[in-house]
Amino acid sequence: MGRDTEDIEREIEKARNQLASTLDELSVRANPKNLVASTKQTIVAKVNQPQVKRYAMIAAGAVVGLLVLRRVLR
Repeated sequence: MGRDTEDIEREIEKARNQLASTLDELSVRANPKNLVASTKQTIVAKVNQPQVKRYAMIAAGAVVGLLVLRRVLR
């Protein structure tokens, strides 16, 4: 026995609503401002980790040391 047309129409309408919702969500996610904000938030979270801070300080110290050494040797 087949489904009646009202059931099929309800399913189609439900699928349309889900698709519209998905498209709205994708348009928000793909917004360049949102992508930049999300990337910035991720980078800040990574940099604020204790391990990364230590390595960043070591790298900064090495760069400063190299610059001072270069200046002295000239």
